Amino acid sequence: MKEMSFKKSIVVFSKDNSVWDSKGKLRKNVISAMLDKIVKKIFSVSNVKDGWKKIVKPGDVIGIKVNCLAGKGASTHKELVEVIINRIIDAGISENRIVIWDRLNYDLKKGGFKLKYRGSGPLCFGNDAAGYEDNVTIKGSIGSQLSKVLTRYCSAIINVPVIKDHGIVGFTGALKNYFGAINNPNKYHDNYGNPYIADLNTLDIIKNKTRITIMDGLTTQYEGGPSYIPGWSWKSNIIGISKDMVALDYVCWQLIEEKRKEKGIMSLKEAGREPVYIFTAGDKNHKLGNANPDKIDIKYV
Repeated sequence: MKEMSFKKSIVVFSKDNSVWDSKGKLRKNVISAMLDKIVKKIFSVSNVKDGWKKIVKPGDVIGIKVNCLAGKGASTHKELVEVIINRIIDAGISENRIVIWDRLNYDLKKGGFKLKYRGSGPLCFGNDAAGYEDNVTIKGSIGSQLSKVLTRYCSAIINVPVIKDHGIVGFTGALKNYFGAINNPNKYHDNYGNPYIADLNTLDIIKNKTRITIMDGLTTQYEGGPSYIPGWSWKSNIIGISKDMVALDYVCWQLIEEKRKEKGIMSLKEAGREPVYIFTAGDKNHKLGNANPDKIDIKYV
């Protein structure tokens, strides 16, 4: 995701209430149809493979950045990742050139992923297995060692975050998912994560390697995050996509606000944890995208 020019950003969602079966299991065929629709829409193509060929290129090693901190229930769903992998392979990338990754091996296992360090097929491991760069990368308020998955293993990243309330910074989505690419995210939660989250995402390696963001909104948590609290989670049954992480985060934040209002819970601003870092990411200094709803075109397919 290279620097945005502040033209109108497009955010596309697909919603299908049949994505869960009667036993509470995800239907991969429905996920496939949802994902295909949003990819075709965002790239204005009639053939989904043509859309994926705009995301991945011959010779790429693709990193799929998930969010599994909370374990099953509030993590990137394995079924969605499996469909994404199938589409990457359909677009001409070998399964041996795909890596599923997150902060820790433990997080990935909690999220239902099986660790794999070598051999055929997609690999799956955390930064604790891959390691961090020895050198500290400094940008704005950030001073961190970057994951070698980001710096060395992968030429391109598909960001696959979740929509979730966060008890300190207010909202976890696309931008904050890259806290899982640094060694010291615990240092950057002060002041609602502002400007730390925005500053991190200005790193050229993140902007240049992020090809697309696919938002896992199959379940969404509107309070009590980042841990999974079933009573504050709901099956929202959506998958989103955008080339603009700021716009996608802004729109998904509003989904949480709508649910909070429906449930009679104060807004995140009233609760003292408005995710202002989203506005910072869209300001004239960071230029990462649009946080102005007048400059976001939301489409449902």
